[in-house]
Amino acid sequence: MKKMIAPVAALLILLVSLNGTYANAQRPDYEKYGRIATAVIKEDFPGEPVKDYQYMGRKQLSDGQVLDSFQFKLTDQGKPVLATVQITHDLKNNKLLNLTVTEQRQQ
Repeated sequence: MKKMIAPVAALLILLVSLNGTYANAQRPDYEKYGRIATAVIKEDFPGEPVKDYQYMGRKQLSDGQVLDSFQFKLTDQGKPVLATVQITHDLKNNKLLNLTVTEQRQQ
């Protein structure tokens, strides 16, 4: 029985460390810009909870530049609002180039 404990423990440690490495490796590359978009929405609509958040996708613009779009469902003064944040950034140097917020008031 004692001979089995050490190999099982080593295997468990190996599996846990591999799982943590795999989880970090699978982070989407738009995650940084999703956090920026969320922070901007929270500043534009202080005190209003974000009801839903969705990554809308990426468009290739030019040499290394892309446009990521994020959509937020929230309320402003009790009325539903659909806000879209579009972030243009450079994949080569990972720098933000432009950020645009558009709002659509819902009925």
